[in-house]
Amino acid sequence: MYFDVASTAPLHPVARQALTAALDEGWADPARLYRSGRQARMLLDAARGTVAEVLGVRADEVSFTASGTQALHLGMLGALAGNRRRGAHLVHSAVEHSAVLHTAEQWERTPAGSGTGRVTVVPVDRLGRAAPADFAAALRPDTALAVLQSANHEVGTVQPVGEVARVCGDVPLLVDAAQSAGRTAVPAGWSLLTASAHKWGGPAGVGVLVVRKGVRYASPLPADEREAGRVPGYVNVPAIVAAAASLRAVRAEAERENARLHGLVERIRTRVPQLVPEVEVVGDPVGRLPHLVTFSCLYVDGEVLLAGLDRAGFAVSSGSSCTSSTLTPSHVLAAMGVLTEGNVRVSLPFDATEAEVERFLAVLPGIVAGVRAPLGLDLPAPAGSSPVTVRDTAPDAEEPDGGAADGEAAGGGAAAGESLVPDALVLDALGKRCPLPVIELARRIGEVPAGGTVVVLADDEAARLDIPAWCGMRGQEYLGEAPAAGYGGDRGVAYLVRRTA
Repeated sequence: MYFDVASTAPLHPVARQALTAALDEGWADPARLYRSGRQARMLLDAARGTVAEVLGVRADEVSFTASGTQALHLGMLGALAGNRRRGAHLVHSAVEHSAVLHTAEQWERTPAGSGTGRVTVVPVDRLGRAAPADFAAALRPDTALAVLQSANHEVGTVQPVGEVARVCGDVPLLVDAAQSAGRTAVPAGWSLLTASAHKWGGPAGVGVLVVRKGVRYASPLPADEREAGRVPGYVNVPAIVAAAASLRAVRAEAERENARLHGLVERIRTRVPQLVPEVEVVGDPVGRLPHLVTFSCLYVDGEVLLAGLDRAGFAVSSGSSCTSSTLTPSHVLAAMGVLTEGNVRVSLPFDATEAEVERFLAVLPGIVAGVRAPLGLDLPAPAGSSPVTVRDTAPDAEEPDGGAADGEAAGGGAAAGESLVPDALVLDALGKRCPLPVIELARRIGEVPAGGTVVVLADDEAARLDIPAWCGMRGQEYLGEAPAAGYGGDRGVAYLVRRTA
């Protein structure tokens, strides 16, 4: 079962039909005046009109790009260039798509964007929501652009676009609608909007950039006569036609399907914590996309969990830091201050059934239990399920042999130097990536009496997020950070936890 439409949706049947027809009828250059060129132009104009109608804008405000990422790049840089007389200050939320973050980083390195405070990042709460008041506080007289997604791509939280647009006033607001276009309407008030066809079931390689009339925009690329001068290069008419046709079809289906998918996701949100111990469901439980839910499992490597679900027949994704491809926590989960390990994102397609969701809920507990089984942790057994052995564990998820493998700091006690907290149990997790520092903490905290302190030495950035999150989930007291040197560490950070019971 494919439960990952937030990454990319399968090609919609309407898109397939439209693409096949347009390959025969819309192959010519729409800028040419001969018959086949005029025919391609008619198809392109009709597709533009369809997209404009669904999004509630004018057709001449819509441009097509090569991807949603390119639409974000061009939209941000074009708006910043067009408003350079106002200033060079950029504001965006902490949970935007990486394309926004990378563009902001590049903007800071350019002569126009250089200088202290040229980019301000607006924080979010534990639900992943940016507060309009925080956006208002971030605005300055030289703010040239604000950026806010319509809904988050990792946790599904819907952002207060309309309220933020009001506080922005005459500051242009760019909305990344990649996750909501076709599914929900975007509130009014924005200045620029971007979207991506493959997210709603159109073909890959088609993005949408909408620039409202009156918004100052200057293309950051060399001049080109196509797409109102905003997007250079030859347009892929057949793919655009298919994208527009599927957007209209998906919008019609969404009006019927959103309530049903909302109920299925609510079932997952409710049942997963009942079936699997030590799970945190993240994102706004009310203000959310109807088809997306994310949860994080303690003591689980996200890559191993996804592999187990794949073998069981479920394609899901993860924003977890605990994969072999990265040692950096998900910037979205990090900004929310929630657990970053063992993260699973489920995003349901329109044709998802109740039986498929029930099967997912049936196999998940056993898979998680199988991943956790070798850890020797005292966890309650999942209801109605037996552990499933998962063999493809990451190499560094195994305990190293000898020495400090038991988690205690090598050369502890007096040899490690005088501790800042007397009689603390020091656990050496240096060189171990998540979730191993948290596993060591869970395994050893019972060795200290109530009121005693455990110190975890760790150099994995994810520990800064996951240890406090673990304390919140397990009812332990997180005391904060201290220099690792005070507890015998030669690098990293010391994380202090007090056992409450």
